[in-house]
Amino acid sequence: MPAAPQTPGSARRGLLLGALGVVIFALTFPMTRLAVGPADAPQLPPGFVTAGRAAGAGLLSVAYLLATRAPWPQRRHLLALVLSALGTVVGFPLGIALALREVPAMHAAVVTGVLPLATAAIAALALRQRASTGFWVCAVLGCLLVLAFAAHEGGGALTGADAWLLVAVFSAAGGYVAGARLAAEWPAEQVISWVLVLSLPLTAPLAWAWWPDAPVAPSAWGGFAYVTLFSMWLGFFAWYRGLALGGALRVSQVQLLQPFLALLFAVPVLGEPLEASTLLFALAVLATVVIGKRMPVRPTAPAVAAPAVQPEVTR
Repeated sequence: MPAAPQTPGSARRGLLLGALGVVIFALTFPMTRLAVGPADAPQLPPGFVTAGRAAGAGLLSVAYLLATRAPWPQRRHLLALVLSALGTVVGFPLGIALALREVPAMHAAVVTGVLPLATAAIAALALRQRASTGFWVCAVLGCLLVLAFAAHEGGGALTGADAWLLVAVFSAAGGYVAGARLAAEWPAEQVISWVLVLSLPLTAPLAWAWWPDAPVAPSAWGGFAYVTLFSMWLGFFAWYRGLALGGALRVSQVQLLQPFLALLFAVPVLGEPLEASTLLFALAVLATVVIGKRMPVRPTAPAVAAPAVQPEVTR
């Protein structure tokens, strides 16, 4: 369904909510690293972190949906729900959990910096949105800056962990766009909650099967608790709402800041050193976001009216 007409106010709220979601998601990398631990001091198994965080958030979602008496999804929603689940519940968490056993959080943050461009490209195809040349120039420039930073820090070498990170990137991009389509009709809270609830028959048994059989550090459980409550659930409340209000193409560019926020968070959480070059790249990427969000983005087809039944929460 083409996006509903946007007003300047809704676009601004969408950007603010998208930014809040990005801040929450930026902590996912250091918290996941805490949860799984490095290869020389492993903590929770990556499979358990992937399934367990989704199962825990799924149980919270059951309570939320019952408390709010949310309507059941219709058959026409099932494909988008499945695609969102494959991307955000399976692909992205598993990719980063496996990668962060092998590489630091800062490395993962810069490699996944290509996520905004992947999200924008998929959104352009799936949502029939058309961006100006200036928008794409800013998007590509921002991603090139991120890749240049990755090459600067990693010596240009890619590893198996990098491959898992790229799997995570494209999984998340597809999941975000599918979720954004649903968020055009439902409150964002219901979108992610139904995605998690419908995933429970898979995630709950796997979490039980992969439950750790050896003691782990309290910090690992703390990281797991964060990615369960915030990364897997509450962060999507803000993120999907932002995508629906501001447009997936435009709001996705706020994610250009996510790797650099993750770098900053990795300093107090993990004790990883922060270099001056990181701040320079962060400022350059910030400039592309500020300029890019001013470039026109519009649907290629005429907009249609919003659904007759509007969500209770103002979108």
